[in-house]
This record gives sequence, structure tokens and C-alpha cells, in this order.
Amino acid sequence: MATKTKSKKLEQVHIGLAAENREAMIQRLNKVLADEQLLYTKTRNYHWNVTGIHFSQLHELFEEQYNSLQLIADEVAERSRMLGGTAVGTMAEFLEQTRLSETPGASPSAPDMLANLLDDHEQIITALRDDIKACTEEFNDEGTADLLIGTMRAHEKMAWMLRAMINGSG
Repeated sequence: MATKTKSKKLEQVHIGLAAENREAMIQRLNKVLADEQLLYTKTRNYHWNVTGIHFSQLHELFEEQYNSLQLIADEVAERSRMLGGTAVGTMAEFLEQTRLSETPGASPSAPDMLANLLDDHEQIITALRDDIKACTEEFNDEGTADLLIGTMRAHEKMAWMLRAMINGSG
């Protein structure tokens, strides 16, 4: 849903970044936001529906992670606004822009939940590396790069936690 025309809001922001660069970063940030929202929803779903011998641990871990994802999403959306853009905010927009996938109606086992979430975090980490490189090398936007680096580190930590649970369940 990326628009080709610059909004008046976009032109009113004077922070040393060209409007075209800000617009490109806003488009990337909205993809990150969509990824965060999809992963938040999937993690929350797993929190509600996890069963098995490790229920308590996983229920708690998933809650910690979806709370972290909610905070990340808020920061990403606010960065889009700081750059003069609009943050996507509907489920339709999130589904259109996300780089992740979901499987409606599926009821995975606890080990599959862990594997699915780990895969999503690793996909986000890989995409963030590309976004960070674009921030610094193409768009001269160190502020957004800084936010995305912190976001990447948060996903690396969440992936590590999931990996540790997977490796400990065998």
C-alpha cells in the first residue's frame, strides 16, 4: 500500500533527511511493523493455546516475548511518524506488508510452536540486517538504523531463548 506521492506531513519534517529517503524508510518501517504485529499475534496465540509438560514455562516465555514485541512495534510505528509518515495499523495492512507467514486454524504442538517462532525471529533478523544496511548506505538515516539495530538484538535474544528451549526439550 506504499503510496507514490509524498504527503504534506512528509514534506513538513525538516530533520536533515531528504523526503525521498524518509519515504523509503517509512515503507521499510511499515514492513517491519507488519512483521512485528504478525509475530506478536502468533506468539500471543501460542501463549493462549500451548499445552504439554512444559506448559508453565512456555506460557510464561511466550508472554514475555509478546510483551517485548508489543513494545518494539510501538517504537517502530512511532519512528515512522517521526519521519513524517503514517504507520500502518490494520490487520489487512499488516497481512499485506508482512514478510512472514501464518497458518490459520493450525494447532501446532509445543515443540512446533517453538520451531515456528524461532523461524520467524530468524527471518526478521535477516530482513533487519538488510534494512539496517539500507538505512546507513542508501538513505543516510542513522536514527532509524539505531532503532533497527536494537530491534535486531531483541530478536536475537528471543531467538536464543527459543533455541535453548528447543535444545533442552530433546
